[in-house]
Amino acid sequence: MASGSWTRRDFFRRSAAITVLAFGGPVVVGGCTSTSNTTGSTLDAAKQNKLIKVGIAGEQPYGFTDGSGKLTGEAPEVARAVFRNLGIDNVQATQVNFDALIPGLNAKQFDMVAAGMNITSKRCGSAAFSIPDYSALTALLVPGGNPQQVNRLEDVVAKNVQLAVLSGAVEKGFATAAGVPEGQIQSFAAQDDMLRAVADNRVYCAALTDISLKDLVKKNPGSPVEVTKGFVPVVNGKEQISAGGFVFRKDDTALLNAFNDQLKKLHDSGEWLKIVEPFGFTQDNVPKSDVTTDKLCAAS
Repeated sequence: MASGSWTRRDFFRRSAAITVLAFGGPVVVGGCTSTSNTTGSTLDAAKQNKLIKVGIAGEQPYGFTDGSGKLTGEAPEVARAVFRNLGIDNVQATQVNFDALIPGLNAKQFDMVAAGMNITSKRCGSAAFSIPDYSALTALLVPGGNPQQVNRLEDVVAKNVQLAVLSGAVEKGFATAAGVPEGQIQSFAAQDDMLRAVADNRVYCAALTDISLKDLVKKNPGSPVEVTKGFVPVVNGKEQISAGGFVFRKDDTALLNAFNDQLKKLHDSGEWLKIVEPFGFTQDNVPKSDVTTDKLCAAS
């Protein structure tokens, strides 16, 4: 699409909950199958069946299905490499809204979450996280030219503008910590909804990781929006390092430990960067050595 040819209709891409097979299999709308395993661990069952079920939220570039129905994105591709090394060849995904990922995991709709989820103390109370997989800055999606010069969450307060966030994502907490009143925050179920809200002037800006927002704009050429420079939000006077990982049920320690072992090998060998570069990740997104799951889970 040429620049300037954007229309509202161009953004109405499907975001309904779906179940898909990783390798371009049929798309089935609706129902989820329980992963309940009565004999052995989730890892044992996955190795025996050569199949693992993951939850995604359709958020690009973290975990989504492409035009052919294939499961892809940073998290599924990394997970696929990990599980291949564990002798598990088939990765099957169920897509739900972002805020339904951990509830769906604990309800055994899938075995783990591969959706680029930030590791936070609140989430650590409900599920177990892998070692940090990536780190990312926060950014804002704003109208082209950013006429009100809103570049950080504090500017949302100063300019008294409306902010869009993704339901269940960490950015709402970042915003309230920066002093943004609840009345200035609108939650949306999908990235496309946030983009439309900014483009239609229903909100002034939208907050998400800079990786997600840059990918969103890239996939919607001609849209009247741009992405601000990334920044680190401040919560309770402390910079909030954003690092994401894979999510497991608390009692699936064997699966978590096996996954962590292989994920660390991917990072240490440099293979991780080769896998994620097509999705806009760079060396800057490699978590620093002092960023650990234990620290992120303990952070207030």
